Amino acid sequence: MKKNEKEKNRSLMKNITINIPYIYEKNIQKLIEMKLIANRSEAIRTALREFLQKEYNKNLNILGFFD
Repeated sequence: MKKNEKEKNRSLMKNITINIPYIYEKNIQKLIEMKLIANRSEAIRTALREFLQKEYNKNLNILGFFD
């Protein structure tokens, strides 16, 4: 896959529906009020990205997402 194709694929967004514990939502709202994060979606994307990077660094070389 060429570099431009990888960049294009990374910028595509997919809508998903998730259920999270109330306390997570409450804490995300606190972060938004403190202006530490822009919105709920950004909070969840950041958390997921950090999780994937952590796991990738351990043992998920097959993902290819961070190549």
